[in-house]
Amino acid sequence: MATLFISDLHLSVERPTIVELFLRFLRERCVRADALYILGDLFEYWIGDDAAEASGYLPVMEGLRKLTGTGTPVYLMHGNRDFLLDGTFEQATGVRLLPDPSIIDLYGQPVLLMHGDTLCTDDVEYQTFRATVRNPTWIGRFVSKGLKERRTIVESLRETSKAATAAKKPEIMDANQEAIEAAMTAYRIRRLIHGHTHRPAQHEFQLGGETAYRTVLGDWYDQGSVLICTPRSCALEQLG
Repeated sequence: MATLFISDLHLSVERPTIVELFLRFLRERCVRADALYILGDLFEYWIGDDAAEASGYLPVMEGLRKLTGTGTPVYLMHGNRDFLLDGTFEQATGVRLLPDPSIIDLYGQPVLLMHGDTLCTDDVEYQTFRATVRNPTWIGRFVSKGLKERRTIVESLRETSKAATAAKKPEIMDANQEAIEAAMTAYRIRRLIHGHTHRPAQHEFQLGGETAYRTVLGDWYDQGSVLICTPRSCALEQLG
């Protein structure tokens, strides 16, 4: 009995080894799980359903469909790279989309799930960009463009993001402790699991006179990273 949490896989045809690692993970580890939660950025980018085949994502979608077909529930939260995933993806894979944030019952304990980018409040530039691309008007204009133009726009945004990230101090791009505590207080939660920052760790701190816990999931750039929770404990594990 175990529930699995992963995030920030950034799957793409440019990293076939990681794609295969993920597909093997679905086949060998997830079929025995109570549930799999993917907390954002499953794909390097998602620019629309019509791009799934050209982007090389069909094997991933088929792997998810086979897993949900066995009865293992899979939940997916939008990340900053794949927030255009919609009901069509749900129907094709059997995966259920989760709002960000969401509260789940994890073996009798309430847990707050987030992608984690909204916690990085010190990165004002990113938060401004996020608000722009999540605006329905921006989304409507983007999805109305042809596939080639959408891909060009995304590639340009990726290069801009890389340059901006390289110029920022690492601490600016990390989750802000005040934002973390504000979110946990607002939802009356003392356990939080999120991704986005690519800094896997288990944090313990005091919040309102109680012990609070925050788990940060790792990315899948060079290897896999999974949080395995049982009724007794939660542990981060690397997958090679």
